[in-house]
Amino acid sequence: MTHLLRDRGFTLVEVLVALVVVALGLTALMVAVNGTARTSGFLRDKSLAQWIALNRLSEVRLNVTKFGQNTDTGELDFGNRKWHYDTRYFDTSMASMKRVVVRVYLGDAKTKGNPLAQAVGFLGSSVATPGSTTADWTAGVVTAPAAGTPGATVPGGATVPGGTTGTPLPGTPAPGTPAPGTPIVPSPSPTNPNP
Repeated sequence: MTHLLRDRGFTLVEVLVALVVVALGLTALMVAVNGTARTSGFLRDKSLAQWIALNRLSEVRLNVTKFGQNTDTGELDFGNRKWHYDTRYFDTSMASMKRVVVRVYLGDAKTKGNPLAQAVGFLGSSVATPGSTTADWTAGVVTAPAAGTPGATVPGGATVPGGTTGTPLPGTPAPGTPAPGTPIVPSPSPTNPNP
C-alpha cells in the first residue's frame, strides 16, 4: 500500500502553482523584451531624424536662395517613414551671418509632437578672406583703447598723449611688467665649460 502512495504524481494545486510561476516569469521576460524593442525603435528614429536634420542643414548651406526667409518647412520619405522638418533663421550679432535651426518630426506636417532631433548651424559670408588666419571677431564691438595709444581717450574724457607716456588705463600693468598670468621663465645660468 505504501508503494501506491509514492507513485501517484503531482496534485492539481502543485501543477497550478507551477503554471503561475512560469506565467509570471514569461510575463516579466516579455515586458523586458518589449521595453528593449521600444528603446531600439526610438533610437533608430532618433538617428534617422538626426541624419535628416544634418542633411537639411547642408542643403540650406548649399542653397542660399532661402536665406532671406525666416522659416521654411517640408516633408519627405526617409527610411520607409514619413517625416517633416521646420527650418528657422535667426539674426546674429554679425550682420552677414544667420543662425540656422532645423527641427525634425516623425509623421506628416499635420502630426503634432516634440521634435526628435535638432541641428544648429550658421550661414553667411566669410568673416575673413579665404586662406588668412586673422579674422576681425570684434567687428561692431566697442572696446577700451590700450594704454599708450596715441590720441586714446581714457574713460572720463582725458586724452592719453602719444607714445608710451601718459596715464595707463585702470587695470593695465605698468610698462615693463609682464601681463597677469604670463609665466616667468628664468634665464639659464652660465655654465662653466671646465668642471
